[in-house]
Amino acid sequence: MMKKYGFIRVGAIMNQLVLGDPKANAKELSRMIKEAAAKKVSIVVTPELSLTGYTCGDLFLQNSLLEQAEIGLSMILEETKDLSIVAMIGMPLAMRHQLFNCAVVIQKGKILGVVPKTYLPNYSEFYEKRWFSSGKEALSETIELLGQVVPFSSFLLFQDEEEEQNTFAIELCEDLWAVNPPSNSHSLHGATILFNLSASNELVGKDHYRQDLVKMQSAKTITGYIYCSSGMMESSSDLVFGGSCFVYENGEKLAINKRFEQESQLITADLDVFQLTSERRKKKSYLNETVSSHEENYRIIPFMVADQNTVLEHHYNPYPFVPQDPQQLKEHLEEILEIQATALSRRMLQLPKSKCVIGMSGGLDSTLAFLVLIKAFEKLGRDKKDIIGITMPGFGTTGRTYQNAIHLVEEYGATLKEISIKEACLLHMKDIGLDPEDRSVTYENIQARERTQILMDVANMVGGFVIGTGDLSELALGWCTYNGDHMSMYAVNASIPKTLVRHLVTFVMEQSRGTKKAILKDILDTPISPELLPPDQAGNLLQKTESSIGPYVLHDFFLYHFLRYGSTFSKIYSLACMTFAQAFQKEEIKNWLKVFVKRFYTQQFKRNCMPDGVKVGSVSLSPRGDFRMPSDANYQSILEELETL
Repeated sequence: MMKKYGFIRVGAIMNQLVLGDPKANAKELSRMIKEAAAKKVSIVVTPELSLTGYTCGDLFLQNSLLEQAEIGLSMILEETKDLSIVAMIGMPLAMRHQLFNCAVVIQKGKILGVVPKTYLPNYSEFYEKRWFSSGKEALSETIELLGQVVPFSSFLLFQDEEEEQNTFAIELCEDLWAVNPPSNSHSLHGATILFNLSASNELVGKDHYRQDLVKMQSAKTITGYIYCSSGMMESSSDLVFGGSCFVYENGEKLAINKRFEQESQLITADLDVFQLTSERRKKKSYLNETVSSHEENYRIIPFMVADQNTVLEHHYNPYPFVPQDPQQLKEHLEEILEIQATALSRRMLQLPKSKCVIGMSGGLDSTLAFLVLIKAFEKLGRDKKDIIGITMPGFGTTGRTYQNAIHLVEEYGATLKEISIKEACLLHMKDIGLDPEDRSVTYENIQARERTQILMDVANMVGGFVIGTGDLSELALGWCTYNGDHMSMYAVNASIPKTLVRHLVTFVMEQSRGTKKAILKDILDTPISPELLPPDQAGNLLQKTESSIGPYVLHDFFLYHFLRYGSTFSKIYSLACMTFAQAFQKEEIKNWLKVFVKRFYTQQFKRNCMPDGVKVGSVSLSPRGDFRMPSDANYQSILEELETL
C-alpha cells in the first residue's frame, strides 16, 4: 500500500555521539540504522559530521581523524549491506588538497553519492572556513572513496527507479539559512523530499526560528523536509547542542523529537509524495521560476525504494476543513466569518440602498447565512430592519424549526415575514396533475422552487437581493433543487462545508448571551433535514439528510482529498478506512464513497450555473474560479474499481 498510494517512510537519527571517535560512532549509527530499517524506514538521515562530531575543531586538520572517519564509514557499509534502507552519513572528506563537510549517501553496502556543503558559516561561534572548502570550489565531480568512484556534487538528485516522484536531495545546515538555499534549485529540478544534515547549537528562541525556517521552506518548495541536528554530546566548551530533529510536509509538522537527550533518538514519518506532486501540478507558478541555473550540473542517481508492507503512520484529520488545534480553530473561525461578511459588504456597497432577503428555515445553513448577514450590516452601520427574514412553512416544517426561525429573526432585530407555501404548492400540484399524496422528488422540489420564487419576488418588491444559504457539501453532492434553493443573488456559504458550518454557528453561539444563545444552541441540536416530507403523527421528522445521502463527515473527507490533492478514489477509500476505523465499517465507507462519486459526477450541471459566492478555503466549486468539469463525464469505471477493493 505504501508505495502504491505514494507514501514513503523517512526518518532522522540523532546519534549518541562520542566526540572525535569515528569507530564508536560508526557502531552506534549502524545500530540506529538497523533500528530504522526494522521500523520500515526507507530513507534516513543523520546529523552533520555524525561520524566525527561537529565540534572537533582543529582535529579536522589531522590525518588520523580523517582516516578513522573512512574506517568508520566502511564499518557502517559492512553492517548495513543487507538492508534496503538508504542512509545519509555526515563526515569530513579530503580530496585534492581540500577538505569538505559532506553527506555520504549509502545503500546495501554501496556509496550512491557524496554531497558537499555549499555555504560555510564563518561568523559569531562558527569557524568552518578555517577547515573546510565550499562544494562550489570542488575541483572534481567524482571522488574515490573506499575503492568506489562515486559522484561528488552539491547538485545530485537521488531518484527511485520505479517511481520518479520519489526523488530526494540534500543540503547541509547553513545551506538552508542562505538567501537562496540549494533546496530551491533542488526542488525545481524534481526533488520532492529534502534532507538537511545539521549541527545547530541552542540559543534562547532559536529552536522556534529553526522550525519556522524548515516549515516555510517545505511549504515554499512543496516538499517533505527532514531536518536532523547533532545532540548534547558535542563539546560544551562554549556552546550546547540539543539534537533538534523534525519532519515537515508542505508546511505541516509530521514529527519532532525531544531536545537535550543523551541517548540516541529516531523519529519517523510517512510522506505523501503523490500529494506533493499533485500540489505542484496545480500551482503553475511553481515552475515559472527558471530551472536553467546549474541544469548542466545536475545528475540523477538511481536507487530503489522498497515497497514497505506496513501500517501507515501518516495520520489524517477526519475533519480536514476544521483545524484540530483549539487556538488555530478559533482564529480560523474568526477569519472565515470576517471573509464572508466582508465579501457580502462589498456586494451591498455595489447596491447601497438594497435590502437583503433571506429564507429562514431554522436549520444550520440559513442560520449561518443570517449571522453573516447581521455581521455585514454591522460592518456597514446599516439598519437591521433592512434584513427581511422570511419563514415559509411547508408540508414538512416542524414546530421546532419554525419557532427557531421566527425567534432568531426577531431577536437580532431584523424584519420578519411569514408566507406559507402550502396553498400555492397544492394549487401547483393540481395544475400539473400531481397527486397531493405523491412523495416523489417532484413533490419535494415543488416546495423548494416555490420558496425560491417567493424570495425572488419579495426581493423585487422591496428593491433588494436574495442571500443564498446552501453550503459546499450540498453543492458537491447536488443536494439542492435546480433553480430552487440552488439559486440566489449572492451565496455566502458556497465554499463552507457542512462540517465547518456547525463549528461556525457554535463559535457564534459561545460568544452569545441569553435568548440568542439558547436559540442557536437548539438549532445546533436539531437533526439536519430539508423538511420537505410531512412528519409522522407524533410530529417526528421522517426525512433526515444523512440517512439519505450519507454522513457529511465522510463526504467532506472524500471531497477534500479529491479536490485538494487530486487523490484517486481507491486511495481515498484506503485513507478513509484508516481514519474512520473506529466509526464505520469498510463496507459502509465504500458504499457512501460510491454515492459520493455518482452524485458528484451527475450533479455538475448545478455547479456550472451556481450564483456568485465568496471563496473561503482552499477547496471551491465555483465554475468561474476553481473548478471546471464537464457535466457528462463518465464515472462507471471508478465504481467498478471501487468494487474490487
